Amino acid sequence: MALVAATLPATTPPGTPPPLHGTVTSAGKPLAHADVTLFAGDRQGARELGRATTDANGTFRLRTDQRTGSVLYVEAVPSGDRSLRLRSVMGFGPDGGVPQRSESAVTVNEFTTVAAAYALAQFTDAHGIAGPSPGLENAAATSYNLADPATGKPGKVVTDQNNGSKNDTLATLGTLADLVSLCAPGADTGHCRDLLRLATPQGGGAPADTAQAVLNLARNPRLATGELYALAGQAHTYTPTLAGAPTAWVLALHYTAPQVYAPGRIALDAKGNVWAANNWLPGTRNPSPYVTVQDPVGNPALNSPISGGGMKAGAWGIAVDHEGFVWVPSYAGNAMSKYSSTGEPLSPDTGFKNGDLNHPQGTAVDQKGNIWIANFYGLKGNRGQGSVIVYPHGDPSKAITITGGGLDHPFSVQIDGYGRAWVSNARLDGAKFMDTRVPEGHVGGSVTVIGPDFKPTSFSPIKDPSFDWPLALAVDSGNNVWVPNFVSNSVTELGPDGRVAGVYKLPKPIGPWSIAIDGSDRVWVAGFAGPSVSVLCGADTSACPPGSTTGSVLSPPSGYRSKSIQHLTAVQLDQSGNVWLANNWSELVPPTGGVGLVELVGAATPVCTPLTPVPARPATTGSTACPSQTSTQPR
Repeated sequence: MALVAATLPATTPPGTPPPLHGTVTSAGKPLAHADVTLFAGDRQGARELGRATTDANGTFRLRTDQRTGSVLYVEAVPSGDRSLRLRSVMGFGPDGGVPQRSESAVTVNEFTTVAAAYALAQFTDAHGIAGPSPGLENAAATSYNLADPATGKPGKVVTDQNNGSKNDTLATLGTLADLVSLCAPGADTGHCRDLLRLATPQGGGAPADTAQAVLNLARNPRLATGELYALAGQAHTYTPTLAGAPTAWVLALHYTAPQVYAPGRIALDAKGNVWAANNWLPGTRNPSPYVTVQDPVGNPALNSPISGGGMKAGAWGIAVDHEGFVWVPSYAGNAMSKYSSTGEPLSPDTGFKNGDLNHPQGTAVDQKGNIWIANFYGLKGNRGQGSVIVYPHGDPSKAITITGGGLDHPFSVQIDGYGRAWVSNARLDGAKFMDTRVPEGHVGGSVTVIGPDFKPTSFSPIKDPSFDWPLALAVDSGNNVWVPNFVSNSVTELGPDGRVAGVYKLPKPIGPWSIAIDGSDRVWVAGFAGPSVSVLCGADTSACPPGSTTGSVLSPPSGYRSKSIQHLTAVQLDQSGNVWLANNWSELVPPTGGVGLVELVGAATPVCTPLTPVPARPATTGSTACPSQTSTQPR
């Protein structure tokens, strides 16, 4: 794992990295006589590579015998006041999902500090920036979307036609940068103290410097929004800034790659590439023949958009298997499409139809490499109760059809740590599925659990009054299953034995559709009727603010919102802690496809991808960062 800076025209011994040039500014002015340190971070931790001091113009020249590591970053601290700490990511290695990059000249200021804090929020502690690949490198690459370390100005993505004035992210970035500038030399020390006080999380200690203060806001987005917004008004360095106090300090980026239109479901591969199944062709309701792939920083990847393999309207399902093959249901084609890890169609032109597929939906991979498919309507020509189809070890020719156990229009399927498949049954009596009207009144629903022997368990189906059109579901690390209820605006928690462990009402009606669990077992819920993302404290309350209980709402009452977030049907998390959202519809009446994907930068605890199948946080010890997929029988 090596990262080498670009060559500079300088006289250096052969094999020696050229000197690093840079400029440090604060509050728009050169930061003279500041201590500058170059660090490298990787899975083993952060280490110092070299030091320098800025001159009267804020410039520095730093020589070092080595410049290798997963991530390279620079810190600058005034020699007389340690409350101001500025950072800038200046490079990342080749082990992420994007090509390696390194700067030969770097700018360090408030913009780059905020970008580094948010993008690397899940990899930063008192010892510096470090962590496992590829999440660390991908997070560093994402920082470039927020701030360009070469110029110190906002990055190309946050200023592009999808972001810029279209959402509040650039203005939030400017407001946060203004807050950091309150600790610049010569600024009012009282304002700096106020920043550090207000950026103190509940039950935590006050940050020692600005880098830690912004990191606290990235990890605790609801901290002192009104007070900090007012305080930022004391600074006037950066533009644009927010016109009013935010509900949360969240940075959302909107990506609109070609043919990413009405995306229904998304999945992440081992490199952090984001695959999407798209319902319609742009501007129409005609079935899309494309599967799309974006790299970890939102660029089209693997020759995306990908056609072929029988794709005809990607449904609410997509999964990556152990070998990196990607399985996508072709809803209108009544088939399954399969693609290689490099984007090559591997299924026939008609797709795999084995198992008598009829409008397949949710898709999952178990520990043995079996492909599970929620077959929404069941037998062709008979819109009956539906079935679950399994392709053993990914072999369609050996398809197994499972019925019974209360299966009734199965929509989502997820695998637990025991190799059991949990299936949501989304039948709507008296209402057309996916109608533009939101169902009224209690419509019910159920969950079926199928064992590794492909037989429904004795406690299936699970029925409970709390179920009210359950669509997606997700399994946490303790094998608890979380089920959002679209109509009643709640989330039901089931224990591994299928018993209801809790029902949690969401504060505002959002029509919860999809759900994902992060590496701290916190529960992320995507709203369709009310475009937003809500976060609940999961079974592990130690990962939540003091006083929280399981089911406590950690996000604002209306969830995290952005002008870029449309009607959502999917939420997924990556190894960098980014939250990815699928804009399925942009308008409800008439139904209009949603545009692109939205990323909440660094907001969640990282999780191994693809799912293994229960969520696991990438490890910094052991031979691999992520566990292999193994099955344990229930006790």
